[in-house]
Amino acid sequence: MRRHALALVAAVTFGAASVAAQDLTITNARIIGPNGTVIERGSIVVRGGKIASVAAGAPATTAGKTTDAKGLTAMPGFIDAHRHINTGPNEKAQMQAQLEAGYTTILSGGGPADGNITLRDHIEKGVINGPRIIPSGQIRLANNTPEMAREQVRKMAEMGVKYTGEIALTPEPGPSAQEIDVLKAIVDEAKKAGVTVQVHAVSSVAMMAAVDAGVRRLVHVPNKSWVTRADAQKLAATGTHILGTIGFGAPIFGVFENDNNPRFRDGKPWPQSIVGADLLDGVPVGQEIGYTTVNSRTLWDAGATLGYCTDSTYDALAGLEHELKTYNMMFSMQDVVKLMGPNTAAYIQMSDQLGTLEPGKIADIILLDGNPLEGYWNWLKTKVTIKAGAIVVDKRAAR
Repeated sequence: MRRHALALVAAVTFGAASVAAQDLTITNARIIGPNGTVIERGSIVVRGGKIASVAAGAPATTAGKTTDAKGLTAMPGFIDAHRHINTGPNEKAQMQAQLEAGYTTILSGGGPADGNITLRDHIEKGVINGPRIIPSGQIRLANNTPEMAREQVRKMAEMGVKYTGEIALTPEPGPSAQEIDVLKAIVDEAKKAGVTVQVHAVSSVAMMAAVDAGVRRLVHVPNKSWVTRADAQKLAATGTHILGTIGFGAPIFGVFENDNNPRFRDGKPWPQSIVGADLLDGVPVGQEIGYTTVNSRTLWDAGATLGYCTDSTYDALAGLEHELKTYNMMFSMQDVVKLMGPNTAAYIQMSDQLGTLEPGKIADIILLDGNPLEGYWNWLKTKVTIKAGAIVVDKRAAR
């Protein structure tokens, strides 16, 4: 109990914890390895915030404090590659909720870059507890010119921002020539400036127009039309990474109100409030969910790198549950291990640092109460969150 109490203090005083808890040893854990491999009772040793060893049984040597994970499962910390976040009066509670849900890294979905930077700095300086934040900056195609867009990319790079926010392309009937001209200028300038371009393309025609323009990061699986196998194969062949956003069209229950009424992810009625809702005889029908689920599987089976995100602002745990429930229709839990781990790490270009529990990688680890390979519901039971070797959440202390 004393060890758990100390861990709880570390979770509250994150500034101190991030320095003091860089060395750590985890024992007696079920460890989920790359591609869903399992060590039923193993150990993880962390030194200097990085994983030093992952092995079956007891470790040959230990480092720092030892935490007994008996009955718990070790997995890589969750990565949300597209969530709408920013600084603000509620950031402390919101970021704490992200950690408690198991998220250790978030790529901002957009918004003002300076707000993203402020939030990142608040966390890195220990002002608040929170996951690792990767800022992004906003660039719009509308009322823009190639020259103006190039300047915006350069300013973003000067701020140290390495990702554009989601750049929206007209889905139907498809992007205009003006949009594509500006987008090509952004892609070209971004290569020179070291900035990664992300595009919001929610139809197949917009998706392929982005790929043809040189975009290699897409934040949505199309929810307006079917993805053909040929297009999916082209996406895979070009090395384009795409985020599932699979739960976009699925109704949400019991999050905003416990009244058994379906809602969209903004809390408004479903399907009427779906942005650009698909209509049948002028009435929204919610068929977006059919497109996202089938298209995700089509892309996966063609070998495209499909990653994970929530593209939302509401409760972290509820958002995780909503996405996982939707993935559960089309993917095995072993698939989801790959999708949420190494594939999402690849999307944010941190495959060498995150996404799997392997020596040399950053020690972002969560301990779940249950076996995640048995079902998505066990992914919702994070008991301990470890960020770069520091225990930042320990719910076991509440026992």
